[in-house]
Amino acid sequence: MIRRALISAYEKKGLERLVEVLSSLKVEVIASSGTAAWLTSLGYPRVLEVSEYTNFPEAPDGLLKTLHPKIHGGILLDIDNKAHRAYMEVHGIEPIDLVVVNLYPFEEYVASGGIREAAMGIDVGGPALIRAAAKAALLHGRVIIVVDPSQYEEVAEGLKRHNGDLPQEFRRRLAAEAFKRTSDYDAAIYRYLTGRG
Repeated sequence: MIRRALISAYEKKGLERLVEVLSSLKVEVIASSGTAAWLTSLGYPRVLEVSEYTNFPEAPDGLLKTLHPKIHGGILLDIDNKAHRAYMEVHGIEPIDLVVVNLYPFEEYVASGGIREAAMGIDVGGPALIRAAAKAALLHGRVIIVVDPSQYEEVAEGLKRHNGDLPQEFRRRLAAEAFKRTSDYDAAIYRYLTGRG
């Protein structure tokens, strides 16, 4: 059962339905600043900004948000593993059961200028979150990873149907799609930098 989610969504269209289901399940949400403001505007009752949770300020230009042990530890560490649980307790790390992330639209940054603009459009924290959550989904089956707005409705319906949970085969499919997303993203950057796009 999902108790805590991390949401850092560049594309929020359609996310309202998933948020509505999370609210009905009384899921606590940790969110990046822009997503937290959006969720608060919807009236979501339990939103904590990443910087509040980590007690570490977001860096200028959003260059450092979610790359923090409390975030990645909450995703990767297994609460059912005694050693992991002890580590989490000592360092104030709470388990994160659902990660909703979509990446900066690299192609839009490329279209707007030169190499500096392209570099600003390279998402670092997003792919790290995606890979951590997909690995955790495979490693101990606790984490659900959602990487594309096309998945919002299906995941929302699945959570509703399964009382805040998803079957392992569903989780594994989402993990596979997550790795495909990061692979495609890196390929787009490679094509741009080598002039093959």
